[in-house]
Amino acid sequence: MSGERLSIQTDATSTVIAGDRYRLTIPAGSAEAYLAGADGMVWTRLALTASVDRAEMRDERYGAAEIASRTGDDLVEIVISQPSSAWRNERIVLECRPADVRARVEVEGSGLVADVTLLGGRGVTVSGAAGVFRSSISFPTLFSPTPTRPVAFLRPSSAPAQLGVVGDADPGRLNAVFAPPPLCFAFGRARETAPQVLLAEASAGEVEAWLSVHLAAPVEQCGFTTFAYEPLDGGYLFRLGYEGHTAVDGVWTSPELVLRPVATAIGSVESLRDDLVERGWVPCALAPSPRWWREPIFCGWGAQCAAAVADWPDAAEAASARGWDPWTNPVRPPDLGTSALSSRPRYDAWLELLDQHGAAPGTVVIDDRWQRSYGLNSVDESQWPDLRGWIATQHERGRRVLLWFKAWDPSGLPPELCVRTPDGLPVCVDPGNPDYRALLHEQVQRMLGPNGLDADGFKVDFTQRGPSGALLTGSKATQNGGWGIAALHTLLQTLHDAAKAAKPDPMVVAHAMHPAFAGVEDVLRLNDMQERDEQGDVVPVALQARVRHAIAAAALPAHPVDTDQWPMPDHAQWAEYVAVQPELGIPALYYVESIDNSGEVITAADLDTVARSWRDYRARAL
Repeated sequence: MSGERLSIQTDATSTVIAGDRYRLTIPAGSAEAYLAGADGMVWTRLALTASVDRAEMRDERYGAAEIASRTGDDLVEIVISQPSSAWRNERIVLECRPADVRARVEVEGSGLVADVTLLGGRGVTVSGAAGVFRSSISFPTLFSPTPTRPVAFLRPSSAPAQLGVVGDADPGRLNAVFAPPPLCFAFGRARETAPQVLLAEASAGEVEAWLSVHLAAPVEQCGFTTFAYEPLDGGYLFRLGYEGHTAVDGVWTSPELVLRPVATAIGSVESLRDDLVERGWVPCALAPSPRWWREPIFCGWGAQCAAAVADWPDAAEAASARGWDPWTNPVRPPDLGTSALSSRPRYDAWLELLDQHGAAPGTVVIDDRWQRSYGLNSVDESQWPDLRGWIATQHERGRRVLLWFKAWDPSGLPPELCVRTPDGLPVCVDPGNPDYRALLHEQVQRMLGPNGLDADGFKVDFTQRGPSGALLTGSKATQNGGWGIAALHTLLQTLHDAAKAAKPDPMVVAHAMHPAFAGVEDVLRLNDMQERDEQGDVVPVALQARVRHAIAAAALPAHPVDTDQWPMPDHAQWAEYVAVQPELGIPALYYVESIDNSGEVITAADLDTVARSWRDYRARAL
């Protein structure tokens, strides 16, 4: 960065490298380094080691480490080489630059990459100490930029965290609501857990209170499913899950971990974006957004859920089941048949009611499930007769129509177009297979093209249901690095390119919050809300949404934000969020008749309030 310089001092005991924001002290002959802020307070003692496991063999380093260094313009590079059980050569490279410190591992040999650990790894030292070595925790708080259940954007540094494209609503797996989220963490000096802290701005001249740690790599080299912070007893390391789907034959280099002091936790997301932009790994020139992309949205999913609750014989019991709370009732409720309520008569009734109150949406999302099978995306005529004609009617009324698209689902597809288990069971679509990409292109033409349904775009969901597992097989491209985050990017790139080929201004809405996905989605979704924190206390929906919006705005500032609106715990939080939505982005209405979780009625006065809010929003934003 402009104005920042390095200074280097070396004596018999250590080398000290200082930038404007940090000081790194490397004891003589040591494979560790002390990273401190500009004020001299130590953030962490870095373990300058790593492991790159092969599918068939664990990587263990042993013997004496050879340490070499070189100095260039605004750069000090330190290379630690040590024998490896899995590779012919292996070295840790530490780069000190004016604004940050960067760490990566390089290996030479042949094999399939399984897990990669950075700033920690497995080995045997010359002293006889053996096992897993970790960097030290000298910070009380960790920031993780993805929604989780329980809600925990800020957590103790002793708690693990994971970012990636694998997850669902099962225990320990709801950490991919943003899929992928920004691939960064931040270490905080103050003991914080309240999400409100993330919305505060830094004071002028304040010493950086956070250490950003982000992962830097072009998206096509992100062939891992997860990026995890793993603490244990005062130590930590970072783990990348490649799962045996990246082949090495020669030299392979891991993504870089970039450590950079920042003023705020959200600044770690900005640091990630700025770094990727500077390296040319994020598209910078995006086409201007058409006006209609910012029109208020009606999405039928919440109304479908509320109708499913109301249709149960005992509506009170149904509302209780829909509002299932694992804190008070660990038994999961039965499926209420919500998807079956995506139908033309239901949507017509909901839109008519909105029109009566002057709350006319500019965009309508037909949610799960308008199609017969998720993989084929053909219309279920029993639910949506003459969908093309219905869409044409909405166009006549000045509305656009988005179709809900379930990413990854293989239903109805031939197994050869899918990622499969050893017994041939399709697990998900295979974006690395050119035949699948061609089929998806044809489907998009049928859904959006003028000779097809003539819809106007997609609400993309379930991007977190990517494949995971060393046992899975797919196409050659998928098996050789086209896995994990890279595979999801290929899938969304195919969908987005096909949409732009079908019509001039389609809108693709998705919940991928990583800056590298800027060119494969048009609008960002804040996605489904949670309810409680780790202590079991309710976290207001409006507060959750503000934090999510701050993350989205830092990662992809040029993208409009669909504020979403499901699920709502009760009427009071719904009403509060209706008032807040226009401040955060595009207002999205999910409820028309009642709240699914509480069974409370949406009144005529409520819909009048929505109409006034939308009029004010349109006057200001459109």
